[in-house]
Amino acid sequence: MEFDDQEWRIRVKILGIVAGMVLGLWPAAVWAQGADGDVVRFKGTMENVKATFGPAEPVAHVKAGGVLEANSLDCFGNVLQKPGDPFSLIKIDNPLTGPFFIDGAEPGDTLVVHILDLQVDSKQGVGAFSPGFGAANATHYTPMLETKPLPERAWYYPIDAEKKLITFQATDSNFKVQFPLKPFLGCIGVAPANGEARSSIVPAEFGGNMDAPEVSPGNTLYLPVNVKGALFYFGDGHAAMGDGEVAGSAVEVPMRAKFQFELVKAKSTGWPRLENEHEIMTTGIYRPVDDAVRIAVTEMVHWMHRDYGLSELDAYELFSKVGKLHLTEMVDPNYVVVASVEKKYLPAKR
Repeated sequence: MEFDDQEWRIRVKILGIVAGMVLGLWPAAVWAQGADGDVVRFKGTMENVKATFGPAEPVAHVKAGGVLEANSLDCFGNVLQKPGDPFSLIKIDNPLTGPFFIDGAEPGDTLVVHILDLQVDSKQGVGAFSPGFGAANATHYTPMLETKPLPERAWYYPIDAEKKLITFQATDSNFKVQFPLKPFLGCIGVAPANGEARSSIVPAEFGGNMDAPEVSPGNTLYLPVNVKGALFYFGDGHAAMGDGEVAGSAVEVPMRAKFQFELVKAKSTGWPRLENEHEIMTTGIYRPVDDAVRIAVTEMVHWMHRDYGLSELDAYELFSKVGKLHLTEMVDPNYVVVASVEKKYLPAKR
């Protein structure tokens, strides 16, 4: 794909300013088209969220070039609010806001998602684990010897938005520590191809539950368009997360999000990609982890070859010397690895 980086940065900056000027209180109605036709606002609730990435009646249309301002619930549906709240209150895992129909999007296109802003929509986050879910737990894929399953347990994390700090308080001692607030979206994607519907806990080539900290403000996400209108979804807001999301959750929060969409016609990424001013990033999404790495590296080599003019062998060799690999999660049905290269090591874009 060929993108003019300077042009995109200027567009995103302008649209970000415009979106910031018009952002106000959530409307009482479910959704409303902006007066100028370029801004759509939507309020997600338990009455309109979805449990799958797939075919569904669009909740709103967004024009290519337009801005979407919307919110999402946390991965538990905002029902865990205090110690003692039972997990039985959870109705949907990773409830998704959407789908949004992107006017003009057709199969074979690439949906360009500029992540203009993410704001944590709560004063606290929640972390939890439950039996059979987590990197060190037994699963039906890879059973392990356990004396007994880990118990259900939740931790509550006070968030200081002004200082951008989160507080961890141990449940079995008086220990506490603070760490930085770094919001991102765990779920973001489009409808899969061929009429398929995939659970909101699954990541795959359509995006989905990638749990990638790279899905954060200032970055641009490229997604393959598989169906007319793309059918864009998002959710599973995270205030912070360690590599791998190993215990099964991040600091889970509701989120307010602001996106701007563009389309690259008749060119598909095949797999989700990300980019910012300084680096390009590819995703590998599969199981086991080594296959996820192979996909991420192969996609990166292809990108370096097609857009930056290096032969595939030169790109492979260069990535081996300056590239980075980041395990974003290994608790979902597929694992996710992100490969990245800083643009300062690449030739000028063709």
